[in-house]
Amino acid sequence: MRKTIWVIFWVLLAVTTVEVSLGLVWKEMGLAWNFVKITFLVLTLVKAYYIVAYYMHLKHEYKNFIYMVALPYIVLIVYLIVMLLVEGVYINEVDVLK
Repeated sequence: MRKTIWVIFWVLLAVTTVEVSLGLVWKEMGLAWNFVKITFLVLTLVKAYYIVAYYMHLKHEYKNFIYMVALPYIVLIVYLIVMLLVEGVYINEVDVLK
């Protein structure tokens, strides 16, 4: 058990290091901003999984309990994504203080 916690710690540290270094040097690398955003989202989801599964001890719980805890967050995330996609279309159509 103790070894698992240290492995998860090093994985989280590595993911965080990649996120911070990518955030610091993405302009110098000439990467497209969409690639950087998608990479941040994926790395954040990886970190969230490891934190919830191992540090909150949900990895070894019953599936129904996991769904009960995770479902409100999943619904909220889907709602926010839908709102961003729907409202993001109008950003170029707004006249600011004519």
